[in-house]
Amino acid sequence: MATVYFPAILESGDAPGFSVFFPDLPGLASAGDSEQEAALHAQEALRGHIELMLEEGETIPPPRKMDAIAHDPGVREVARILVPVVIPSARTVRVNVTLPEDLLRRIEAITENRSRFLAKAAERALQER
Repeated sequence: MATVYFPAILESGDAPGFSVFFPDLPGLASAGDSEQEAALHAQEALRGHIELMLEEGETIPPPRKMDAIAHDPGVREVARILVPVVIPSARTVRVNVTLPEDLLRRIEAITENRSRFLAKAAERALQER
């Protein structure tokens, strides 16, 4: 796994609060009531976005350097931040897993993606060791 830092732009608007967008990942945006909350939400949004891209088999674009991103006069920039995300370095592999039927039903009751659920549970268990 590799940690990659994507540049993000924190902006203010007419309404209270702040929004964050990622120039290298069109359509990905987040928001928060404060600068810090917006940055934290940006990290969560980036993680989810990358996970979805990987599940869909999309290529993760390399992040640009901060100074390579042009300033947009239509954006009220408050700050430019680097948002970290862990990107798995290995490709995914299909495995056959045997589970008790009742456990499988309980998993399916709370998630639409069994593989992601099991992978996250395994990651948490390994981090606790």
